[in-house]
Amino acid sequence: MKKEAQRLRKIRNIGIAAHIDAGKTTVTERILYYTKKTYKIGEVHEGTATMDYLPQEQERGITITSAVTTCDWNGHEIQIIDTPGHVDFTIEVERSLRVLDGMVAVFCGVGGVEPQSETVWHQADKYKVPRIAFINKLDRVGANFFNVMDMLVEKFGANPIPLQIPLGTEDGFYGIVDLIKMKGIVWSDEDLGATYNFISIPENYKKMAQEYREKLFEKLSLLDDQLMELYLDGKDIDETLIRDVIRKGTIALKCVPVLCGAALRNKGIQPLLDGIIEYLPSPLEVPPVQGKNPETGEMESREARSDEDLSALAFKVVIEEGRKFTYTRIYSGQIKVGDEVYNVNIGKKEKISRIFKIHANHKERIGEARTGAIVGLVGLKETSTGHTLTKKSPILLEPIEIYQPVISIAVEPKRNIDQDKLMIALQKISDEDPTFILKTDEDAYQTVVSGMGELHLDVIARRIKDEFGVELHVGKPQVVYKETIEGNASIEHAFEKIINNTPCKGSVSLDVSSNKRGSGIVIIPHIVEEHPAFPFLSTIEEGIMEASNIGILKGFPLTDIKVDINDASYNNPEFARLTLKIASFEAFRKGCAEAKPVLLVPIMSLAVTVPNEFMGEIIGDLNSRKCQILNLTTKDKITIIHANAPLTKMFGYSTDVRSLSQGRASFTMYFSHYDKVENG
Repeated sequence: MKKEAQRLRKIRNIGIAAHIDAGKTTVTERILYYTKKTYKIGEVHEGTATMDYLPQEQERGITITSAVTTCDWNGHEIQIIDTPGHVDFTIEVERSLRVLDGMVAVFCGVGGVEPQSETVWHQADKYKVPRIAFINKLDRVGANFFNVMDMLVEKFGANPIPLQIPLGTEDGFYGIVDLIKMKGIVWSDEDLGATYNFISIPENYKKMAQEYREKLFEKLSLLDDQLMELYLDGKDIDETLIRDVIRKGTIALKCVPVLCGAALRNKGIQPLLDGIIEYLPSPLEVPPVQGKNPETGEMESREARSDEDLSALAFKVVIEEGRKFTYTRIYSGQIKVGDEVYNVNIGKKEKISRIFKIHANHKERIGEARTGAIVGLVGLKETSTGHTLTKKSPILLEPIEIYQPVISIAVEPKRNIDQDKLMIALQKISDEDPTFILKTDEDAYQTVVSGMGELHLDVIARRIKDEFGVELHVGKPQVVYKETIEGNASIEHAFEKIINNTPCKGSVSLDVSSNKRGSGIVIIPHIVEEHPAFPFLSTIEEGIMEASNIGILKGFPLTDIKVDINDASYNNPEFARLTLKIASFEAFRKGCAEAKPVLLVPIMSLAVTVPNEFMGEIIGDLNSRKCQILNLTTKDKITIIHANAPLTKMFGYSTDVRSLSQGRASFTMYFSHYDKVENG
């Protein structure tokens, strides 16, 4: 067991996440180069990045799918997931953070905390993932390390602890000061930053370095009594103690170490690798994974040990070369080729035929995988994203939150003979991507696909052409609406039918009323107060949930409704399930029809960055689109406009915003919530 613990202590499972264009993939490429995993630096702008291996990623210069790799640094194994920054692919970040022990949040030295970096940060909060902040692109015009530090406090309420400060500004950036060693670090340009040297802190930076070292000790002394005593007594503080306190604070989510550099200029990466090992947790240092025992309903935990029963989470499915790869994180236990595993979600056993260690699109076959590993499994035919795998004792781990698609398009093949090929392609993509929904509209003879945004659906349309050889006709994007009610209604409804010459009757009494936005369908079973042992409550709930899938006005799903089940009765226990389910289905629909049904539209969170001289035109345009402007933030010559925007009014906005600002404004937009748009 001692050897096993030593092995686990030297593993780091981390993700690199940020807003689009903050430099995540560029940072990852440098990490792979300096850890000798690759022998050539791949560049995003040249389409040669190792981690952006899909043809579309190379062509568009963005990350579309999260890529997994493993590298070694100072005797430690670092398993890295490089995630997308574009909001349409948020699910990739969500499912990666769900299985990671630590995160490097990359921020652009110019843009700082941008909308998608906020989303990523809050996702990490949700899964309690310790993180390091890396402020990148300090060589860019307008870059300001200290501004970004302030934004981390202002936007997140974080406790950032700078362990470095930059030497030089903008295009004069040439190195960093290490505030723990109190030395400068500069990189050699001759070997692409592979060698670096410690130097004395330049005279003009000594005062600032001393000031920030004091701030470092002030913050650390609040985290550790021993360090506080030494600091207040003016004694020397050992480097090991400083690093231990930072590590404990980071893992306990009490602080965020901040490092800096310029990845494209090959500066700052090796200290970041040291920081990953020194401050982010190993699988042994995160709390034991918890899940629900499906048989007892009790919460249980599994220790990170290979002799513990298997608990693993499938977090991603990829279909390549006709084979289904299930990316899996092993929290406890171990698996070998040929092992039978139990999928707790679907209650079925499956057999592992192959295990792969993954480096982007290269896969290396291995015979077994143990606690702490992230591997690709082949042979799991029915396992999907968010499913839990065990062996002896079933446990159901917390699933991955799936985002609801907000935009739909109708698709059909250009050639009729490709119809079957198209359906196979769409089904495969749907298996891989939980945010991509496929529906066949029988009435209109149409295949309708839904996704997270225009880029998401555009990427899928290109995949169908490139990977499956099917040319498509694509309809205009349509918004995925929802429906709700504004009033309330009380309904008593009975369903009667003669079955096998016996009159069967089920009746229910319901109240339906509007509920707050984002609450979904909330069912309150008052019936159990009168009849505590009522046996068919789940049947009534099932009928209500099925009825909520088809709205009253246009057939869109119903949401944000409170349903009180007041009473129910039946005359024939043998057919009670059938009669009560149909009665509750019809009662719910009848009640919603009487309670003022309304359409809800997806409301997007919009942030427009615009030079001040074009602000009037942009705000006028947003008002004409029925956007609700929330606030304006002015920085030097630019203003960031934050608004809630109805998606129905935002098609083609990228073209309009460019023409209104002579191409100088930019924007990000992501789904926020559903709401009613007045006169809209």
